[in-house]
Amino acid sequence: MQKMQASKGKYAPPAAQEEGGIPDEEGIEQRDFTPATGLSTSQAEQLLAQHGRNELEEKSKPNWLIFLEQLKEPMPIMIWLAAFTEAAISNWPDMAILLAIQFINASISFYEITKAGDAVAALKASLKPLATVKRDGAWTNVDAGIVVPGDLVLLASGSAIPADCIVNEGTIEVDQSALTGESLPVTMYKGSSCKMGSNVVRGEVEGTVEYTGGNTFFGKTASLLQGDDELGNLQKVLLRIVIVLVILSLTFSGIVFGYLLGSGENLTETISFTVVLIVASIPVAIEIVCTTTLALGSKELSKHGAIVTRLAAIEDMAGMTMLCSDKTGTLTMNTMVIQENTPIYCKGENQYSTLRYAAMAAKWKEPPRDALDTMTLSQADLKSLDDIEQLDFVPFDPIVKRTEGTLRDRKTGKTFKTTKGAPHVLLKLCNDKEVAERCEADVTSLGARGIRALAVAKTDENDNWVMVGLLTFLDPPRHDTKETIFRALTYGVEVKMITGDHLLIAMETARMLDLGDRVEGRSTVVPLIRGPEGLPMLDPVTKKAPPGLPENYGDYIRPGHGFAQVFPEHKFLIVQTLREMGFKTGMTGDGVNDAPALKRADVGIAVAGATDAARAAADIVLTGEGLSTIVEGIIISRCIFQRMKNFITYRIAATLQLLIFFFIAVLALKPREFQPDDWATRDGFGGEEWPPYFKLPVLMLMLITLLNDGTLISIGYDNVIPSKYPNTWNLPVLFLVSSVLAGVALLSSLLLLYVLLDSWNTTGLMASMGIGEISYGQITTAMYLKVSISDFLTLFSARTHDGFFWSSTPSPILLGAACFSLALSTFLACFWPEGRVDDQDVIGLAYQSPKELAIYMWVYCVFWWFVQDGAKVATYWWLEKYNILGINDSLMINKKSANDAEDKGLKTKLLG
Repeated sequence: MQKMQASKGKYAPPAAQEEGGIPDEEGIEQRDFTPATGLSTSQAEQLLAQHGRNELEEKSKPNWLIFLEQLKEPMPIMIWLAAFTEAAISNWPDMAILLAIQFINASISFYEITKAGDAVAALKASLKPLATVKRDGAWTNVDAGIVVPGDLVLLASGSAIPADCIVNEGTIEVDQSALTGESLPVTMYKGSSCKMGSNVVRGEVEGTVEYTGGNTFFGKTASLLQGDDELGNLQKVLLRIVIVLVILSLTFSGIVFGYLLGSGENLTETISFTVVLIVASIPVAIEIVCTTTLALGSKELSKHGAIVTRLAAIEDMAGMTMLCSDKTGTLTMNTMVIQENTPIYCKGENQYSTLRYAAMAAKWKEPPRDALDTMTLSQADLKSLDDIEQLDFVPFDPIVKRTEGTLRDRKTGKTFKTTKGAPHVLLKLCNDKEVAERCEADVTSLGARGIRALAVAKTDENDNWVMVGLLTFLDPPRHDTKETIFRALTYGVEVKMITGDHLLIAMETARMLDLGDRVEGRSTVVPLIRGPEGLPMLDPVTKKAPPGLPENYGDYIRPGHGFAQVFPEHKFLIVQTLREMGFKTGMTGDGVNDAPALKRADVGIAVAGATDAARAAADIVLTGEGLSTIVEGIIISRCIFQRMKNFITYRIAATLQLLIFFFIAVLALKPREFQPDDWATRDGFGGEEWPPYFKLPVLMLMLITLLNDGTLISIGYDNVIPSKYPNTWNLPVLFLVSSVLAGVALLSSLLLLYVLLDSWNTTGLMASMGIGEISYGQITTAMYLKVSISDFLTLFSARTHDGFFWSSTPSPILLGAACFSLALSTFLACFWPEGRVDDQDVIGLAYQSPKELAIYMWVYCVFWWFVQDGAKVATYWWLEKYNILGINDSLMINKKSANDAEDKGLKTKLLG
């Protein structure tokens, strides 16, 4: 068995413990070591038990803890206090109702949270990598998670390196872009250390596993991302709303409590009523309904190729104003494609023949060996090479930097050679100064546009090398990227390109994508691509960001359409600077080097094919390729935001209506003051004195809460129109509009209660309509029905914002749920059994005259609904006309600083 060092996850052969590696010519450290020869199954099992699985450690919470956390949020704590208070005064029925609400809410929240987590877990399970290891003397493919230090692994072209390994013999080329951001492959020799998370692009060697799991370079980078989760913006908004409503509820309820006690009311009944008023008025289910709406939205996003790992990221995405996007693979195809421009230096040749010669300098009958072979063989006419016999082939060598084929034409019997490679290398083979000057000029011109060139040459009858031409190639933009960037801009999201590629390549890509400024007299845009020289760097000692990022670097970063030749820390600090300038920033990435920036962004987006480290740091993981998936996600997230805003507007209005209604009713509308003087002997009165103050039984209040909030979960399916601009929470506007909605509903409720209590007045309104003398049991039930109807109609008014309620058709699910709850509430109000609930008379409206009272309630509520909706539209008109409370500031998108709403000259002009 190989010797193992005691430290976890590291393989250290005796010779490897000596300090002082030998760097090769490319800076890759080499060392002396004893290569592994393979492990037995029993040895591997022992090492697996010792070092653990070769995976990143993930923090996960058990389900029981997630459930308990739903019982200790601010709202559940209020319900616990209320339930304990009811228990203290021996009011067991009310306590049972409160506990039922508590556990129902917790169960719904637990279900939605775990459902989103299961979707992410399923995604990760489908992406498990494999490794080829030598076990028991035979090569076998195994789950990369069971690779252990000391394993002998096969590192072949196209495979991912499963752990930190040392090359035993030979050379390979490794793509480390996911780790370092370097786009060109790095050559690894004997003793070189290949890092987990990189990929072999050429060659095949055996390697010795040195580190696994969290001890790999990959794992240590990911571990830096672990820490306390930052409180999401949605949570902050909900917390602020809840705090305001709780303070209002406690204030008004406290005044009611003091007033009732001062009026000589029973202490126990006063406590019970006050507690129930607090619970009924605070938005108990506000976070649950928002979580459910987000979870339903995450399912919708998953259908469009976006898996949400943090539900609150949906709300952040709706407000995103800046998207920093990787170039390779996101904006571009991540595939080199031959361009139409093909400089020719040999008479009679063209692009078609040049591609044929390039294919002859490869093993065209075998699978492509690298990206250049893939590019040429995919576009050459291979069928025309059936009469060509390859006699010899010299593969690519990193020192020679070209490939060569020796060939014979079966038709003519002639033998010749072809080669493809770097232009400056092939020019040394050809002795033609004129061609050399033309070729060098073409390469320089192409390079100025960021276009790369592959030279192709052949031998003539005298075996002299002749330059055929240049195959120009570029990683082209995806077919939909240009349109997608335009769509993003029309939705108020500016796209900035960030790449480690050369500045010239970034400039050409930006031009092709129309990513730049329109200049009069120019047919194409003029992109401003920034280099790394003006970007901030982390402190070399503390590794912290420099102070004053917006002040010192904002003027350099803000105008740039893209950034080239950047390092991972540049990405992190670009995101940090934009955030500090007030822009809600998204970041896309796929590699370990992108992970810190993904974690720092408001919305971290791991693109298709991203590494585990990038996915772990991201808020959203894409399964579809390209930028279009992100823009679709922005649109969907804004629909989700609108649904949440609709609900919160309604919930604030409903809370204010209920709270202030009972506050005024207790203080000003005393039932005993309305009962007739001869109530004790009056026919039809009932013979019992009316109570000193008006209240609804606890059961009725809880029914309103459960039916309304339970049904409102269906708002997650509602039809909405996404905003054309980034969504922001303007809480003053939200509270003002909610107050207008609540004020109209409150006025109608107080007016109705007054009219009903005054029904025994022979000169009153009800008597004049011939429907007077309403019993107190009917008044209680009628007010229950009125509050229930008003609540739902308020929702339909709140969901359309500055338009009338009929301007947007509700979804069938929401409409069906609302109709069901309204029908159930109406049925209960009509057929509630006669009796006493909470020591208060209650009777169904259908049991006493006037039996059509429920119909009158509906007509009354619908009339006031139109008044309420008109007041809402008028309020929005006034706010938008005079920009009251900054309601129009969200339209000031992409300013020099997102915190400066007065910077009126810097609105982004949309292209087109």
